[in-house]
Amino acid sequence: MKTQLLQNEATTTTTELLVVFAVDQSTSKDANAKAEPVLLTQETSLLKAAQAVLNSGEFKATSCETILLHAPAGVKATRLLIVGLGKQAKVAVHDVRKGAGAAVRFAKPRSIRELTIALPSGDAFAAHATTRAAVEGAFVGDFDPDTYKSDRKDQSIHSLVILSPTGTDHAKASAGYAEGVIFGESQNFTRSLVNEPGNKMTPTVLGERAAAMCKEAGLKCEVYSTEKLHELKMGAFWAVSQGSEEPPALIVMTYEPEGAPAEPVLGLVGKGITFDTGGISIKPSDGMEKMKYDMAGGASMIGAMRAIAALKPKVKVIAIVCAAENMPSGKAFKPGDIEIAMSGKAIEIINTDAEGRLVLADGLTYARKLGATHLLDAATLTGACVVALGTVYAGSFSNDDDTYQHFADGLTTSGERFWRLPVEEEYREQIRSSIGDIMNTGGRWGGAITAAMFLKEFAEETPWIHLDIAGVAWMEEQKPWIAKGPSGVPVRSIVEWVRSYAK
Repeated sequence: MKTQLLQNEATTTTTELLVVFAVDQSTSKDANAKAEPVLLTQETSLLKAAQAVLNSGEFKATSCETILLHAPAGVKATRLLIVGLGKQAKVAVHDVRKGAGAAVRFAKPRSIRELTIALPSGDAFAAHATTRAAVEGAFVGDFDPDTYKSDRKDQSIHSLVILSPTGTDHAKASAGYAEGVIFGESQNFTRSLVNEPGNKMTPTVLGERAAAMCKEAGLKCEVYSTEKLHELKMGAFWAVSQGSEEPPALIVMTYEPEGAPAEPVLGLVGKGITFDTGGISIKPSDGMEKMKYDMAGGASMIGAMRAIAALKPKVKVIAIVCAAENMPSGKAFKPGDIEIAMSGKAIEIINTDAEGRLVLADGLTYARKLGATHLLDAATLTGACVVALGTVYAGSFSNDDDTYQHFADGLTTSGERFWRLPVEEEYREQIRSSIGDIMNTGGRWGGAITAAMFLKEFAEETPWIHLDIAGVAWMEEQKPWIAKGPSGVPVRSIVEWVRSYAK
């Protein structure tokens, strides 16, 4: 998508589709109260063009609500699209991100390939954050997962113009625009990886895609396989891999800018299970086709490194993706087996479908061996987290409040939603093994927490964050601002965490 930032009046801009935002300025809490929609613009001609429809009552400016006007009077645009952001008192910059995505999703099936988004004016909409959010939202809205349709029609947006209101700090808007392009492209890159089916996206192919990205972005990348796992004594990672005909891939990406301090060194670790049958503890067949997205945590690390390379924060980052297939076969690991992790801990296998934490265990240990002083892992780890939080919030865990605060502070900017869950020592009793050190599952209760407790064993005393993205990595249904399929969460939040250490 060709993008451009301009500082022009919206009414004098020639475009196929001009997008403006509106809010409901009514203050009543009564759901049946009359809405009071108002455009977020100071341009008189735009206000006049929209006044009749705003007064009609058919448009209430609810979140992502749209209404289209053809040949609007006093406006050069062929069409005027008004997109609602919700109640004025509650509107935040993330609503602009969603609104921009909704505008793009509106245009695509109508064969509109060029659109102009007029950013909202007002004190609530800072130039940098608002511009970045709008660009990100437009990129996210432009992605569709129909890659392999034989009759696929290109519905992508060819040209996007972002209009900054007159009087806006152009330098700040330009910086936000540049970041928005980087984040939007990197999030969609992650989504393209997650969208691939298991027969097309094997661990080897994921390694090749990561290496190609790193070469283009100027990152160091090393991709290892079976021999390296044995050399490093990654018994937990290898246990998951051994049941598949597809060899594993240990992907190591390094970003080390000139002038970066010796510490901190940030270690990113992603679960890259390119297909998960559950192994011997095989999953039900219903819905198993979605298990191609069990590598979303690993794909997020690859996308995050792409953005980090472009943004150039002054901090060293090492990213590790542990990629494998979890398959049932005569060579597969079994319930009751004892596997020795790279750290030397003996793991009693209770359920082979709890495989993500096994590959992450060795990934965390390796990141520490390579010098990481702070750790963050991401994984579609547990269904229990989805039971606890649904598909709105992802779960987050940490053994260090200061490290977690760096992450939490970035969520306002990223717009992604996480809820912190506990990692208290009492939960460790649920994974204590009578034959080894720990079990790889802790029973039915608190499953997301006991999974995090398992990973905490391998982070040891290193400050660490765990993101369980099982409920948010895949959109189960199409939303007005995003297509059904891979979401690209948590790329933006990971990058903001990294950048926080460079400030």
